[in-house]
Amino acid sequence: MLEKQEKRIKRHKKIRVRIKGTAKIPRICVYKSNKYIEVQIINDEKGKTLASSKAKLSEAKKAGKDIAAKAKEKKIEKAVFDRGGYQYHGRIKALADAAREGGLKF
Repeated sequence: MLEKQEKRIKRHKKIRVRIKGTAKIPRICVYKSNKYIEVQIINDEKGKTLASSKAKLSEAKKAGKDIAAKAKEKKIEKAVFDRGGYQYHGRIKALADAAREGGLKF
């Protein structure tokens, strides 16, 4: 199990080399635990979390819509999607599609 987690962290580090969040275009970071899916909008220049959302794994679409609504409140229209080393499939894809439906562009 630990080997699987180590591989995900290695993939995430490769992704993070290319992806940076700025004030104009922040980074949307995703984390999956056994129970929850967590999403954050992060400005990497200042090292600040601008908005966050947490939902049960089965409610990934809800987390995507919630983060899109919070981004609209902060007047964020564009973002960079950081899948956190997870495959862009299933719940991660559902979250991203729901955020796009909510008005975020990435």
